[in-house]
Amino acid sequence: MPRIVKSGLIQMSLAITEGEGTIEEIKEAMFQKHIPYIEDAGEQGVQILCLQEIFSTPYFCPGQDKKWYQSAESVPGPTVERMQVFARKYDMAMIVPVYEKEMPGLLYNTAAVIDAGGKYLGKYRKKHIPHTTGFWEKFFFRPGNLGYPVFETKYGKVGVYICYDRHFPEGARILGLNGAEIVYNPSATVAGLSQYLWKLEQPAHAVANGYFMGCINRVGIEKPWNLGKFYGTSYFVDPRGQFIAEASVDDDELLVAEFDLDMIDDVRSTWQFFRDRRPETYGKLVEL
Repeated sequence: MPRIVKSGLIQMSLAITEGEGTIEEIKEAMFQKHIPYIEDAGEQGVQILCLQEIFSTPYFCPGQDKKWYQSAESVPGPTVERMQVFARKYDMAMIVPVYEKEMPGLLYNTAAVIDAGGKYLGKYRKKHIPHTTGFWEKFFFRPGNLGYPVFETKYGKVGVYICYDRHFPEGARILGLNGAEIVYNPSATVAGLSQYLWKLEQPAHAVANGYFMGCINRVGIEKPWNLGKFYGTSYFVDPRGQFIAEASVDDDELLVAEFDLDMIDDVRSTWQFFRDRRPETYGKLVEL
């Protein structure tokens, strides 16, 4: 029997902007704005659903305002618990990116993974943290310290790589070696210098490692930072680097696609990249 998986990605603009509500009101508004899309995914039979990077807040990293520390929460915690309700209702696995507070002063850019039926499976913490004009992420996030886990969901083996991580092939390879069949990359990226890489790097990861990828971006302009336009175009790509489905540039959208995980075996039987690796020659990669 083919291993057909139906997956969904949600790209979203802000529900309300800073100045129109408190941090808690903004988080609640974003949660409520997502509910119809989550419900739509469930009603369509989506089996694995992924949300965008820190989905319940603005992408606040263009500034350096420590008030946003207040938006961080435990994982698992209140947002994960609310999402577990939908995972149980629709028998749907979910990747839920949130701002995580492990303890005061230890804050991470994190994605929780919930299995179909609502069981919390674990989390991935973003490894690579940019710190440059408009992306002052080291002010907000500590580099992840939980490795590159792969989560065995009811429907397939899932890995997570978050936004800036996508520029680094090493972690993408480790996810493949750890058994990932689908890797999700929830992101917040705006038009500009790196836009042409959006449809270049992740298809290359999919090809190099023989897995599917689901890549999510925000839409709209977020005030008061006005960093630029989040250009959406969330997409799915297969292990041959071919685009399966692509979302719009501007719209809040649920993107849904079906694909056959058995394709991974077919592709890896042709392109023997894992067999032909020479890890004993790669020592330079881990030298300073």
